[in-house]
Amino acid sequence: MDSKPQKQSLTNAFLAGGMAGISVDFILYPIDTLKTRLQSSAGFISSGGFRGVYSGFTSMAAGSAPSAAATFFSYEMMKNLLEPMVSEDYRSFTHVISACVGEVTGSLVRNPFEVIKQRAQVRAKRNVVMLWRETAKTEGLKGFYRGYGKTIMRDVPFAVIEYPLWEYFKTKWSKYQRRPIESWQSAICGTVAGGLAAAVTTPLDVLKTRVMLAERESTDAKGNTVMVLRSIWKTQKFRGLFSGLTPRVAWISLGGGIYFGVYEWCKIFLNKQTML
Repeated sequence: MDSKPQKQSLTNAFLAGGMAGISVDFILYPIDTLKTRLQSSAGFISSGGFRGVYSGFTSMAAGSAPSAAATFFSYEMMKNLLEPMVSEDYRSFTHVISACVGEVTGSLVRNPFEVIKQRAQVRAKRNVVMLWRETAKTEGLKGFYRGYGKTIMRDVPFAVIEYPLWEYFKTKWSKYQRRPIESWQSAICGTVAGGLAAAVTTPLDVLKTRVMLAERESTDAKGNTVMVLRSIWKTQKFRGLFSGLTPRVAWISLGGGIYFGVYEWCKIFLNKQTML
């Protein structure tokens, strides 16, 4: 017999998502910086090495809360809409669709901050304000959405793997113990789901990073997927396509635990307050 899906409060999902986004970025930002520098075509040392690992954090922090809030709001909204229409056996498909919508929405908010963050990570001598002004002056709005298509190419496949796995693990665990899972259990499910998704989608992350960091008139900056991948393969082979794999998997595995754990904790807390 199918279990009836429980509709989520979109307001609580929005608030919990914002808290989850800012929490994971603050804790794990240094690992993301090292990953970006490893993927930079300029090389790890030239891009800053181990210096200034919080470079660009203010840009990321400004975008992480609203983008995560938008992601979870859209995700839960689509789940509320689609889950009542299908049986429990097919709910994983609703999670796939919901994840796609959530990531596209979140990336639309996040991309400008992501561009500035990655440029600050490899150009540590320039502050965030200078980079915002420089990008606006030389590239306009288009510059802030440099690599947006590549971001979607990376994040949608990532979300299609991560979110359904997270939901699947939660469902199985909940059924096993015959009660709803707690936030720490959601965190463990998020860690496993995030690590698996991160490993599979690393080449897409490398592609996106190369496009975002490319010089304005360079071939990579034009964003031709085949040409950029061919260039990486020609010079570095598999090592290039999977550069930054270890910090990316470590960052996203830990981040998945924090992200989904904080989200679940905040959602449970807010739902209790709503019921009072």
